[in-house]
Amino acid sequence: MWVLILLFLAGTSLIIILTWLKRKKQTGEVEINYDMDEECCGAHEVCDKDSLLNPDAVVVYYDDEELDALKGSDPSNYTPEQEKQLADIFYTLRESDVAGWLRSLQLRGIQLPSELREEALMIVRERRA
Repeated sequence: MWVLILLFLAGTSLIIILTWLKRKKQTGEVEINYDMDEECCGAHEVCDKDSLLNPDAVVVYYDDEELDALKGSDPSNYTPEQEKQLADIFYTLRESDVAGWLRSLQLRGIQLPSELREEALMIVRERRA
């Protein structure tokens, strides 16, 4: 019986000592990343600005006011010029602005052609991963 108690105490002591040594070895400088996005508050697991379904969002224009003419139009009826106009705006956006632009289009009732929409959603998914 005493042997088991001594083995238990020895094992516990060994674990405590090894844990203490490991923690002592890990103390070092911690690098703090101050390169945070100014629009994200950090209070949520997923930033609200990347959410495409944010109901409280305000329409933000990305120098694309002319797209309001497409409001309520079916993407299959877009002319080649309208598709080119959408593509030109999309390809000049920064990757970090794509989710906001999609949300803006959604709030304004503007639909993207399927190819462009899939490409934009792929960028949003990659940024979230």
